[in-house]
This record gives sequence, C-alpha cells and structure tokens, in this order.
Amino acid sequence: MIMTRRVAILCEFGTLNGGELSLLSVLPQVASAGWEPVVVCPASGALNPALRQKGIAVEPMEFHGASPAAVGRAGVREELSRTFRRVAPRLVHANSLSMGRLSGPVVAERRIPSFAHLRDIITLSRAAVSDLNLHRRLLAVSEATRIAHINQGLSAERAFVLYNGVDLAAFQAGAAEGWLHDELGIPRGAMLIGCIGQIILRKGQDTLAAAAMLLAKRRPELHYIFVGARHSEKLETRRHEAELRGCFASGPLRGDGHFLGVRDDVPRILRELTLLAHPARQEPLGRVLLEAGATGCAIVATDVGGTREIFPLDQGGALLVPPNDPEQLAAAMEALLIDPQRRVELGAQARRRIADAFDAARSAEELLRHYNEVADG
Repeated sequence: MIMTRRVAILCEFGTLNGGELSLLSVLPQVASAGWEPVVVCPASGALNPALRQKGIAVEPMEFHGASPAAVGRAGVREELSRTFRRVAPRLVHANSLSMGRLSGPVVAERRIPSFAHLRDIITLSRAAVSDLNLHRRLLAVSEATRIAHINQGLSAERAFVLYNGVDLAAFQAGAAEGWLHDELGIPRGAMLIGCIGQIILRKGQDTLAAAAMLLAKRRPELHYIFVGARHSEKLETRRHEAELRGCFASGPLRGDGHFLGVRDDVPRILRELTLLAHPARQEPLGRVLLEAGATGCAIVATDVGGTREIFPLDQGGALLVPPNDPEQLAAAMEALLIDPQRRVELGAQARRRIADAFDAARSAEELLRHYNEVADG
C-alpha cells in the first residue's frame, strides 16, 4: 500500500498560463504516486475549476491584497504560514519564482522541506536571491534559466533542470480540416500564421506585426491568428496590445489579424495552422513550442532562452532567428510558406524531438523524484 503524503503547491495567479498548464499536465501522475496535492491559489480564474475537474484539492488564498491579512509581503507571509498550519504539508512546491521568493522565509522558519520552480528569467535583487536560497532545491525549466539565475547568486548546488512536459495524447499530429477558416470567415485557400501566448512585450507580437507588414504586398493570402490575452495592466502592456491590434485594423494588414483570446482548443488550432511564429524576446522554455512541436506544426521561433534546448541546431524541428528582427523573421516564414515539403519535414522532426525529450509522463517521473528526495533529504 502506498502511503499518502501531502504537498502544498503554491500558484500566484488563478489563470491558465504556461506554468499552470505545465503543472496540470503532471498532477494526475503525482496524485497516483502516493502524494496528495493541495494547490494554494486564488479562488477566481480558470485554474481553480481545472484543478477540481482533475480531483485536485484547492486551498483558496489571494496573493495580491484581496484578503485582509495580505498587507505587503510580510502580511502575505503571515497568512501563508497560517495556511501551512492548516494544510500541514510534508512538502511545499512553489510553482513560480515569485512564489519561491515569497515562501522561502516561511518554509525555513517552519522547517518544511521545499523547493521553488524557476519558470522565468528575470533580474533578481539580493533579497530575492536570499529568499530563494532558503529552499532545499531550485528547479529551473531550462539550462538557460538555471545559468541565468546562478550568475545572479542562486546556489548552484541546489539548482537542477526539470523540463516541462506536454501530453502527447492531447497534442497529436493531424491534417488541417479547414474549420478555423470557416469560423473566422477566411477563404479556405488562405495560409494561417499562428502566434500563441500572453499579449505582452516579451512575447514579441509587435515583431511579428512588423514582419507581416514586410510580407503584405508579396503574400496577400496570409492571415495571422493571435491566441491569448493581455493580463498585465501596465501602461506599456496596454499600449503594446493597442498598437498590435491597430496594425491589423487599417493599412495593408486590415482584416488579416484575428484575435481569438484565450481558447481551450489549442491542439485543434495548431493543426489548422500553416506555421507557428514565436517571436519572443525572452523565453525560459516556451510551452507553446512544445505543444506545436508535438502536433507536427512547422515553427519559426526566436533563438532566445531555452528555445535551442527544445530544438538543437543539429536536430532541426524549427527555424530559429534572432529576436527583434522583423526582416529575418519575415524571410524565415516566407521560406517555409513557399516550401510545403520543408514544413512537413520540420514538423516531423519537431514531433520526434518532443516525444523523445518532453513527454509529460517523463516530466512527472522526474518531478516525483525531486519530491521524494527533497521530502526525505
């Protein structure tokens, strides 16, 4: 009989972005291996019902001032400490860098085995480094992420790489059926270039818009599919979205941009695309690249962060271009648009690569190994 141990998993937001989706992909295997996950997260948003649908317990907590005790970081930590007393976890899994920083002093004071998941590449303060180093282990989603933070002072001895995984059964290759053209009122002969992710500056959607402008006269049959939403209320992010939408509201690109918002049918959408463009300025390990690769979609991506770890140059699977370079992005996209056989070859290479190295089942096995080693260490 497997003895059940409880793990408290901390999620800052109630949205379903890359970190939350990566977590959801492994939780069933975690739960079947003798661990009882309890996810501490905001009550509102899409994450909560997605967890409950999988039978995962939720402990509601607001991390951004919605609860009376959450007054500054100290107040949130006090509330988090009370949550730990109530939940009594054997292990704490902070599912983001920010949650790792927040929980570090709390788990150290309460002597709870813990680790922090590093899913971002950002500049760290000395205080942030100190807080993160209070965890027994730090899991980075790519070697690029690991090195970036070690160079800022994180403990190299505690830092390991754990690649995110993708559900290969959910993201399968298949022929386009044309349903997305019909939904959007696009002629069946149009070629669809997809861009999937949060609408935010670091995702580089403005670079894609500039590349689209370069291609507009030569390739009038192109349509651009944007899947994702803007979550940040920062002025620069709101302006980024407004300018992006404006590019497709007038001029040569008028009517060629389609903003679908958040969708729950991304696997189907990927199979309808002619290619996926991922023009990110910074990307620790792009989840959409794993998903697109698993479906055999042709990919053009910027060579940043952990992207080359997904698609090493000697294994193919994607065309990699420099960030912030609309000319090279446009040239790479056009090279694939005029060569259907090359798109098929790249898609097949990508599918093999994702199956070999980024299967969710393998990621879950590795996560469980870290759970057991940290809890028992």
